[in-house]
Amino acid sequence: MLGFLLRLLPFWVREPLLIVVGSVFGVRIMYLAVVERAWVPAVIGAAFLVFTAVRVHTVVRALRARRTPGPTAATDAAVPDAAAQPQPQPQPQPQAPQSRAPAAAEKEPNAWGQALAAVAVFAALAAAVWLGPRLMPSDSGDGATPRAASCPSGKGEELPSAYRQTSRAVTGEELCRVLGRADLARLLGTPAETATTMSGSSGTAPLTDGKVAQPEAQVQFDTYTVNVSATYNELTMAQYVKLMEFGDETDVQTLSVLGRPAVLFSDHTMKIEIDLGSGGSGGPVEQGPLARTLSVALDGKDAGGSCDITVWSTSGTLPDDSALLGIAEKVLPALPERTV
Repeated sequence: MLGFLLRLLPFWVREPLLIVVGSVFGVRIMYLAVVERAWVPAVIGAAFLVFTAVRVHTVVRALRARRTPGPTAATDAAVPDAAAQPQPQPQPQPQAPQSRAPAAAEKEPNAWGQALAAVAVFAALAAAVWLGPRLMPSDSGDGATPRAASCPSGKGEELPSAYRQTSRAVTGEELCRVLGRADLARLLGTPAETATTMSGSSGTAPLTDGKVAQPEAQVQFDTYTVNVSATYNELTMAQYVKLMEFGDETDVQTLSVLGRPAVLFSDHTMKIEIDLGSGGSGGPVEQGPLARTLSVALDGKDAGGSCDITVWSTSGTLPDDSALLGIAEKVLPALPERTV
């Protein structure tokens, strides 16, 4: 198809285009062959250069042929009628001047003009292809920095009644903005990564009949996923630690964060598979990768409620506990302390 389209082009448009394309590709491929020291690109580049040399030779021959004038056609002579019968000699009449001018010869197209126009068109197309990715913004691409995710807007969202009944409770959108810090990846020990997804929800705690506000936010990176939730209940951190004695938590460690009682522990996440096919059934609930959680009281007096910061990864690796402490020291000051 491409060869058919090229044959439709005039000679003085097609040949300069082939010369420019062949020379550009040939020089570029030969340069890569020299840099990478590979013989296959060198052969391909040499083929392009040989093809270009043949086209240049063809154009030179055509230019020389145009400069050499061809033989002119001889004009036809007028032949008198030899079979004219004898008759009285007519009186000579003055010859009328020729009124019709010879038709002007059709002007041939300028070969150099066509060649220069073809090269200019190709140069403009090449510049557009070369400079387009650099001048136009792109979401993603090879060597391009991916655009960071952002928190969804909670405008128009109707909050549960538990948020109106709880003093100074934050929403999921506010918690997402607090968690989605520019230095969150650095705190996790992966400064080169960019957040892929951010989410926030203003829900309520389970088994409370919608009476306990529990906003939640989550930020996901390629390596780690961070989840932060605030639970506005009456459970103190001391009571929470005692309940852990009956649970499956491991590596339990009590400490103080910004003058508030806190506890560090590990627990497994849950893995749920949902089949959206015609069957409509999913797989069983399985044990997911290990997660590390830091729970901190919402106020220094431990009057009730906690903020949980959880980190996990699909590979099962976890960052140091210092990463959780660093996140807590950045997130907690942005959350209003609970007043009782």
